[in-house]
Amino acid sequence: MFDIETYHRAANLQDAVTLTAAHPEARLIAGGTDVLIQLHHLNDKYRHVVDIHGLDDLRGITCNEHGDIRIGAGTTFTELIESPLIQQHLPALAAAAASIAGPQIRNVATYGGNICNGATSADSATPSLIYNASLEIISTQGTRFTPVRGFHTGPGKVALSPGEIAVAFHFPAQPTTGIGSAHFKYAMRDAMDIATIGCAAWCHIADGIFHELRLAFGVAAPTPIRCEQAELAAHNAPVNGQTLSAVCEALLQDVSPRSSWRAAKDFRLHLIKTMAQRVISDAVAHAGGVL
Repeated sequence: MFDIETYHRAANLQDAVTLTAAHPEARLIAGGTDVLIQLHHLNDKYRHVVDIHGLDDLRGITCNEHGDIRIGAGTTFTELIESPLIQQHLPALAAAAASIAGPQIRNVATYGGNICNGATSADSATPSLIYNASLEIISTQGTRFTPVRGFHTGPGKVALSPGEIAVAFHFPAQPTTGIGSAHFKYAMRDAMDIATIGCAAWCHIADGIFHELRLAFGVAAPTPIRCEQAELAAHNAPVNGQTLSAVCEALLQDVSPRSSWRAAKDFRLHLIKTMAQRVISDAVAHAGGVL
């Protein structure tokens, strides 16, 4: 039996907005894969619940005539994995979704829940960062948009105020040539465990030169991060092993992993450099280059 004091089931998105405004102390529950764990552990902050599971306004994956993609925050990871649009345009997001837990969890866990939970280990955070995703957020005050980059403000914290609901993720259209992306997760039990380190890379190359590199890591800092110094090391540099080595050295200025029962700091630093080499090499290969 869960220790729930108040429970409200939203009939539609507008009803959800009204309920969250009336009960700012309430937690939203969609897939429940995070919230139910907190309830199981008798976390007092989760005793008030607004249920938004299965709302049609929070589901769906669409692409407009410009190539911009919109993903409803209530979209499950199974739906991301199976979507031809995601497989074609955002393959690192599909790969990250496939790395999450097992099929039963992926069938109910939602993209929005994974990001809004605020965990640095959120597997969908790194691909969201490399694809420059933004969040559509609604409240009684209207709709606002904010980048996923910077949305995580601390361990377990996000820039979401009481009464606000994350409605959808928006991805700008990708270049049509010379781009590649990849995701990689290291965990002690692969998909069935929280990431020890997670990373994703996106690159745009032309004529053997890095036009742009984007690199993101999870569990390498208190929040999921883009690696600015590492990205600068690749800017307008040749696509070769020397540049890759420079990127991996610069990366150490971006990360600040900690020791925990899952892994020591030194081991995490080793993983970060090794995984960066792998994920960047994979992204370059998908862009048609060779490292």
